[in-house]
Order: sequence, then structure tokens, then C-alpha cells
Amino acid sequence: MDLSERQIQILKCVVEEFTETAEPVGSETLDKKYNLGVSPATIRNEMVQLTKIGLLKQPHTSAGRIPTPQAIKMYIRELMKEKELSVSEEVAVKERVWDHRFEVEKLLREATRCLAERTSALSIAVTDDNRVYHAGYTHILEMPEFFDIDVTRSVLSLLEESQALLEVFKKATGEEAVHILVGEELGSRYFEPVGLVFTDLKMGPRNGSLGVIGPARLNYPYIVPMVRYFGNLLNEIAQDWQ
Repeated sequence: MDLSERQIQILKCVVEEFTETAEPVGSETLDKKYNLGVSPATIRNEMVQLTKIGLLKQPHTSAGRIPTPQAIKMYIRELMKEKELSVSEEVAVKERVWDHRFEVEKLLREATRCLAERTSALSIAVTDDNRVYHAGYTHILEMPEFFDIDVTRSVLSLLEESQALLEVFKKATGEEAVHILVGEELGSRYFEPVGLVFTDLKMGPRNGSLGVIGPARLNYPYIVPMVRYFGNLLNEIAQDWQ
């Protein structure tokens, strides 16, 4: 998409502000917080243009705007800078799951619990023999996107259907280690405010996926490397089962 440097910068700021606050973002907020070097009127005009091309949208009750799933995917793909996990974080994760390395069910159960704690999101794992593991329900219930009962019901219903979950995970394409689905990419209009970050697992004879579900405004710079680390760790452990 052919955007100007100013539009790219404004879009980046809107995504990051919305990620932090869950509130529609106005031009005055961007002017005060992000030192964009142009007037609020100019910012407002650029936001109108970004809305026209489908990267921002305006909730009915607000003068501010929020990023669309398309904008969030663009941010992840082109603008985001991943946070580097600290050695202490990696060691803490490894210590949590290491004692369960010889039993796949206990390993995945502990991994989902630990991933939920680390990401403050709903963590989920599914294997191709229709086993589902999840943890962290309370995290999503604290997020405004899930105050909508239809959204929450759709997510919780998904967790009860291993085959439906496997179908969602199959929607991701590409060779990258971490897959991201946002909004209706998940298969239903009720998923518009929802995001899923996951990685593929090879657990001995079983294939599977592990990831987190949360609002579309997930903290991707942190969650993407964290999910990647969990996936690499579990796949490394599983190599010893051969």
C-alpha cells in the first residue's frame, strides 16, 4: 500500500496507542504524546485518508479512530520492532516446563499455564489427536473487547471444539515460525476484535499448535517472540523422544 512517511508514522502511533489504552485515538492525543511535528488539523486530515483506505475506522460513539485488522497486520509485518526476551525470562520458562518433558500431556498443560501467565492472555494448545489444553480465561474477561458476550461466547465455544480449533489454525499460511490471525481471518464476524498468535509443534508422532488468544490489540512486540520461544523449546524437548 502506497502510504506517505507521515501516514505510516501516524498509523504506527495509532496502533501503539490503541494497544495501550483500548480507546479510540484522536488527533489531539497524537499531537500531545507523539511529537509528530505537524498540527492536529493535519493529523486529523491524514487520519481521514487512512480511514478512507480501510486502515482506520471510527466507532459510532467516538471522535477518535481505531486500527482495522488490516492495519494491525501491516503494523506487525512492516512497522513493529520485536522485544528481545531476557535470559532470565527464558530460563524461568524452561524451568517451569522442564520437569514435565517426558509426558506430553503434562508438558502441554504446564506450557499453556506458563504462557498464559507470561502474556496475560488466554493460552491454548491443540494436537492432531484432538486434545485441547488451555489456561488464562480470567485474562480475557478483564479486557473490554470481551465485555461483548457474543465475542466471549464465540471464543469459549471454539475451545470446546478441537476440530474447529484445528480448522482455525489451518487458516494461517506461510513458512514463518509464528502465525498471526486477526479479526475475521479467524472465521466469524464475532472475532473482529480478536487476535491469535500461534506456532506449530511437532511432538513426537503428534503435530499441534500452541499460542494465545486475546484482543486484536495484543502486545505483539512481546507476545510474538514469547510464543516463538515456547514453540522452539517444546519442539527441542520433543526431539529427545525420537
